[in-house]
Order: sequence, then C-alpha cells, then structure tokens
Amino acid sequence: MSTVDHLARARTLLAQHPVVDGHNDLPWALRKQVRYDLDQCDVGRDQSGRLHTDIPRLRAGGVGAQFWSVYVRTDLAGDDAVSATLEQIDCVDQMLARYPGDLAPALTADDMEKARAAGRIASLKGAEGGHSINNSLATLRALYALGVRYMTLTHNDNTPWADSATDAPGVGGLSPFGHEVVREMNRLGMLVDLSHVAATTMRDALSTSVAPVIFSHSSSRAICDHARNVPDDVLSLLPSNGGVAMATFVPKFILPAAVEWTAAADENLRAHGLHHLDTTSEAMALHAAFEAAHPRPIATASTVADHLDHMRAVAGIDHIGIGGDFDGTAFTPSGLDDVSGYPNLIAELLSRSWSESDLAKLTWGNAVRVLRDAESVAEGLRGRAPSNATRESLDG
Repeated sequence: MSTVDHLARARTLLAQHPVVDGHNDLPWALRKQVRYDLDQCDVGRDQSGRLHTDIPRLRAGGVGAQFWSVYVRTDLAGDDAVSATLEQIDCVDQMLARYPGDLAPALTADDMEKARAAGRIASLKGAEGGHSINNSLATLRALYALGVRYMTLTHNDNTPWADSATDAPGVGGLSPFGHEVVREMNRLGMLVDLSHVAATTMRDALSTSVAPVIFSHSSSRAICDHARNVPDDVLSLLPSNGGVAMATFVPKFILPAAVEWTAAADENLRAHGLHHLDTTSEAMALHAAFEAAHPRPIATASTVADHLDHMRAVAGIDHIGIGGDFDGTAFTPSGLDDVSGYPNLIAELLSRSWSESDLAKLTWGNAVRVLRDAESVAEGLRGRAPSNATRESLDG
C-alpha cells in the first residue's frame, strides 16, 4: 500500500477515533505573545508561522480532545505561581467562550464522548508542575474546581515534596507530603501526571496511587536516553496500575542526535539573555541563526513511531497515547510540524502494520478510559474527608 493510501486510511480512522492529545502549551504562548488578547491572535484562524496550534489545524489534524496545559515557569514561585496559573486557566476559559462551536468544555470522560458526538473538540485543563499549588492541598482542590483534570507533579525543577527528572535529587522521589498530594488527587479524580518527574518519583507515585496515572508528554528512555523519558521498568508497571504513557514529539526527547544539539542551542539563548524555553520571535530568530551555522538533526514521524513501537511492546496497547507538546517546544519533527500533522504519524503506524483497533486505542480510547477510571476511583473514595495536611506537618 502506498504512502498516499496510508494517509487516506489515517484520515478516515481519525474521523471516527480522533486524537486525544495529552499536552499543548498554547495558553503559555498566548501569554508570552499577546498577553491573552485573542483579538491580536485569533486562533479561530490559521496562525501558521506564529503558533503550532489553531482551530483550523486542529480540525485538519483530526484532534478530538485536547488537554490544554495551564503551565507556568518555575521561576514563578509561591503565590506568584498560583496567580499565574489562574491566569492560564482564565485563558482557556476565554478560548472556550470565544469559540463555542469548535471547543467544548470537558470535565469528565462522558463530556469527551459528548463533544466527539457533537463534532466539537473536547477541551480539558492540565496543570504542569506542583509549584502551581504552593504546597497547599486547598489550592489543589481549587484548581480541580476550576476544571483542572491533571497535575504534573513537577516541571523542570524540584518542588519541596517531589523530585524532577532534570534537577538534582532532593527528597529521593516523593516526600511524605508528596504522597499525600497523590492521595488527595486520587480522592478528587485528578489524574497524577508523571511527565517531568524523576524515575524515583515515578515509582513512588505508582506505589501510592490507587488510580491510573498518566505521562502527558513523555517517550521511551530505552529508545532515547533522556531523563524526561520513561524507563522500561516503569512502563512495565502501567498494566497493573491502568495508566497511560503519551508519547511526545519534542526532538530533544526522542532523537539521540538532537539531545546535544538542543543543549547547545539552549545555551545560545541563555548567552543572549533569554530563557532556554523561550519561543518568542526574538528567540526563534536566534535559533534560526544558530541552526544556519550548526545544522539541526531532524526527527520525523518515524522517530515517534519507533518510541510507540517500543512502548507498546513493553506496556501494552492499552497503556499508550499521544502528547505532542505543541507550542511548548521551539522545534518539531518533520511531518509533525504542527497540530495538523497527526495523520502523518497514524499513516506511519499503519505502514508498520498497526491494526485499526490498536490505533483507535492509541488515539482516543485509552485516554478516555484512564480519565473514566480515575473518576470511578474518586467515586469510591467519596466518603474520605478532604486532607488538610501541610508540608510542615508531614515533612517536618
């Protein structure tokens, strides 16, 4: 079968089983570019060259549900991080109000299914980094009440109660308060997201959580040995937990040759006084000049498929998904340049003889099921009182 035939089959499949993407940083991009002014950046129209994401390209890509990241950087700390997270949540709510024909608010698995049936894109929120709760379980509950349905336990830096994959070990995984955060998330029905966390934190969270966990945007460490990826021993725990690992597209996490190159490109940004995660026009101009002098290793849809092949072999087809990290990365794979590219990945997997039933689980079924299972666990814990524990009382 030709590439054209695979692509046609991929689009047909996505019409029935659209992508649930675990992580998209459009709200942060809108914060940095236009301070949330959707008149200045109307994502209801094509924003190619400016953003990876807009509604026409989500439609073209076969996206049926999106977890919008309400991420804030870790240099925002304490109540500043909480306030910025609330602004990010408000950005998503503004998008939902502005584009009701395309974006449907979703809090539950049933909401996701109803949105799909209505031809709208189910929109959920995920907080990226435990610094967003400022060591407060009451703040965690407030985020849940505002529609946040997962929280990544750390971002690139440790929290006082959880170790990050990209920071020096602090508490050795989760502290006692960190375990209590996981328990409270289970009680609420908020998914525990283990992207960005250290492998020790992954294992600690899996030992404590009675609900399925997710990795909203992480790939296989066996294929690309980066600390942001998931080791095989952790992937092998997902069947007993019921969780889902959602493969990301970020080149420095999936292509070994891109790891060193991206580190050098990031250092170039820092040398010019910019944050290494900056994707503003100034930062991208610096990246373009750096790339002209130092050609960039290029990942492709095949690179991502290599990760998914391995993750399926280790964790099983019921425990994998997709989390692109669009608008949260300066670089994307060829063929997965923006959110319109998902059919290219599905076509690649079809060329590798993935069945349509397996692909339906990858794109839609697994993500919906994991949220439904977390809701079921929360229902069973309904009699448990909210925790008022503090970090000081548990960690000393």
